[in-house]
Amino acid sequence: MSRRRVRRMVVGGTVYGWCFGHRHDRVRGYPGCSSTVTLWRAGTRARLRLVFKPASDRAIADGYFDEGAAVRLPDREYLNLHEPGSVRALLDEALARELFPATGSVEVDGWPLFDAVRPSGPPDRKSVVSPR
Repeated sequence: MSRRRVRRMVVGGTVYGWCFGHRHDRVRGYPGCSSTVTLWRAGTRARLRLVFKPASDRAIADGYFDEGAAVRLPDREYLNLHEPGSVRALLDEALARELFPATGSVEVDGWPLFDAVRPSGPPDRKSVVSPR
């Protein structure tokens, strides 16, 4: 598990705390690892935990990528979960989807939010040679 650094951001006058974590955990029922972004409203116990687990078309940091990496492999879209801009985009999407709890803690799959903030685009046209 990585050392957690608590950070804060202000969104619309509300102060949110957040931290990134990486875990190797067989105890919780899944082998391997996961990366998480935990967000909370200052002064409350409301917590939203975004969990990123590797899959056949998804990768997270685990020795090959930098520590905060979340990568969609087919199009190589990337978010660094240590970066405030990435976390802000994920938080904005979570708030738009009303995923943030009023009280208590909620754990959700972070990949649908990733897909919303890093939508798939057309294939990279730079590698295609155009005829003259």
